[in-house]
Amino acid sequence: MNQISPRVLLIRGMLAGLAAGVAAFLVAYLLGESKVDAAIAIEEAGAHDHGDEMAPVSRALQATAGLGTGTLLYGVAIGGIAALVFCYALGRVGRFGPRATALLVSGGLFLTVNLVPFLKYPSNPPAVGDPDTVVQRTTLFVLMIALSVLLAAGALILGRRLAPGLGNWNASIVASLAFVAAIGLAYALLPGVNEVPKGFPAALIWEFRITTLTIQVALWATFGLAFGYLAERALVPGVTAKKAVQPTG
Repeated sequence: MNQISPRVLLIRGMLAGLAAGVAAFLVAYLLGESKVDAAIAIEEAGAHDHGDEMAPVSRALQATAGLGTGTLLYGVAIGGIAALVFCYALGRVGRFGPRATALLVSGGLFLTVNLVPFLKYPSNPPAVGDPDTVVQRTTLFVLMIALSVLLAAGALILGRRLAPGLGNWNASIVASLAFVAAIGLAYALLPGVNEVPKGFPAALIWEFRITTLTIQVALWATFGLAFGYLAERALVPGVTAKKAVQPTG
């Protein structure tokens, strides 16, 4: 492969993250905003004392410019972080090329940063959750992310150390089982959060949670595909040249 500066991959990762942010915004706008509106309507119906108050930012602005800005910035940020992880992982997690490595990194980060914490502390729509416990809930969620990332890193180290004796396949299975067991222990030890108001539609909560997970799937899948393409063009000798010089009839 070509020897290039990590800065080149960092920039390409941020560009791929921008594309991922666009994909996340489209999914969030098309699938998620109707769920948010429904939850807000339920919240406003129960807040009779504050029904006449004006929101500092209009709902239309929140659903368009606000949502777009947030998802794009998030995409660029995670794109840069994922590109740095890719720089470390390339050549260290098997004989995979840039595209396959990009997809592995993207899938691994989705698993550790989104799916594992989500299964313990799933997202909730507006009107669900006690405002007085927001700091505690946020702390628990961030702690779950940190534990998930650290345990995944530990599982990778365990797998690499076991590989010479057990072989790559068996070592991967043992490391994966160790990760699952450690995550299960973390789930059991960390306190749960159940602050759904009585009478709140269970279907709306379920649809909102599925939508938020779908947004993350769209984001990480787009990033993995886009960054894999950009990284391959930068790293693999001849890719750009082969596409630039095409035989003519």
